[in-house]
Amino acid sequence: MAAETLPQPQARKPCLLSKIEGFQEVVTTAVIIPKEDGVISVSEERTIRVWLKRDSGQYWPSVYHTMPSSCSCMSFNPETRRLSVGMDTGSICEFALSEDYNKMTPALTYQAHQGRVTVVLFVLEMEWLLSTGQDKNFTWHCSESGQQLGMYRTAAWVSGLQFDVETRHAFVGDQSGQVTILKLEQDSCSLVTTFKGHTGHVTALCWDPVQRVLFSGSSDHSIIMWDIGGRKGTAIELQGHNEKVQGLCYASHTRQLISCSSDGSIVIWNMDVTRQETPEWLDSDSCQKCEQPFFWNFKQMWDSKKIGLRQHHCRKCGHAVCGKCSSKRSTIPLMGFEFEVRVCDSCHESITDEDRAPTATFHDSKHNIVYMHYEPTTGSLLTSGTDKTVKLWDMTPVVS
Repeated sequence: MAAETLPQPQARKPCLLSKIEGFQEVVTTAVIIPKEDGVISVSEERTIRVWLKRDSGQYWPSVYHTMPSSCSCMSFNPETRRLSVGMDTGSICEFALSEDYNKMTPALTYQAHQGRVTVVLFVLEMEWLLSTGQDKNFTWHCSESGQQLGMYRTAAWVSGLQFDVETRHAFVGDQSGQVTILKLEQDSCSLVTTFKGHTGHVTALCWDPVQRVLFSGSSDHSIIMWDIGGRKGTAIELQGHNEKVQGLCYASHTRQLISCSSDGSIVIWNMDVTRQETPEWLDSDSCQKCEQPFFWNFKQMWDSKKIGLRQHHCRKCGHAVCGKCSSKRSTIPLMGFEFEVRVCDSCHESITDEDRAPTATFHDSKHNIVYMHYEPTTGSLLTSGTDKTVKLWDMTPVVS
């Protein structure tokens, strides 16, 4: 179990560049415009805004467009300047932005879902628009004709979606904690596999096509790195948040993972290290160190005339142990435990100071984050919070 206190923030930290305020409701999604000092935001207050930085250093809306209902999500493609906005009503509205980002023209409307659109993703290479909704449907449309090409029914409503162009695999994370991999064709799809490692909802997905690794974040506070390309079923846990993980971004050029959670923490993970899988917890009726019976082992309790003990597990070896044999705590960063966790006494003795060297840095955004976007070309990070404020950060001091 993770400790309740976070490690102290590091000396090198993200630099706050700007704040964008003035929203009446929470900004559900916002993105940084590459090669422009600009931001696009959509919010529950039914507005789409394009913000450009003026000579004064302040961001002012060059486009302010009111929609008929709340905007739940969006996808922006900078190459085509195509903006796809998911709506509370289930439809997806598409717009074309002018080259100077001062004008937005309606293009297509997709009647995609029967409920709120949860994720929308435009894939330029395929000319596909992928989307998921609270109606538990995953759909993909032709972005040229607007025609629906296919649909897949999910076990629960989807909160995370990624796509690999090379293999045409869609990664779908849902509220049951499951991640499903689908192979998409032009008008059909097939189930490749499903995997589940989270005890809470999947709240965020991030795909790295170079290393062929999928990261999933969850309401259970954890992140799992699924090694898809390795084909060995390797899954590495990362424990560095005390609240629900709200966003994941991967900086492939530095092999660093950026994660954020609802308590406002931003964590930078060094993924350029050899990490270890956490062991499976072993089952036993007695402590695997001192052999004292656990409290449900009535026969051994009676035979040995001893009181049954509570069962714990060592996070390093996975053995079932009693409290006396696991009185020590330690960080195990290479196993993903940046907080101190329970370890058995023998494992504690084997952990060196080098083993305890942190592989992540922790930073406080000072607002409760609901969404995050990283732009690698500028090294800038955007966070949107429950305080109805968007913050822009220079991440180059910590992502380098």
